Amino acid sequence: MSVVHAYVMVKAYTGDADDLKDEIGGIDGVESVHIVAGDVDLIAKLSVDSPADVKDIAATQVQNLEGVEDTQTYIAME
Repeated sequence: MSVVHAYVMVKAYTGDADDLKDEIGGIDGVESVHIVAGDVDLIAKLSVDSPADVKDIAATQVQNLEGVEDTQTYIAME
């Protein structure tokens, strides 16, 4: 079985990026989380078994965290 890699771009409400980094990093399947400069505040790298797992993490777990304004998810094609 191959591993699915994906990147979740997270836009946080002002002042929430540090707390969100720790919360997102604690989710199973999240390999790393970085606070970044630019249009988004955090980028999380996921390594999971299926695209359904990506959807569960990004659309359900991350999106429902307090302090998350918006997310965009990109699944790696290689």
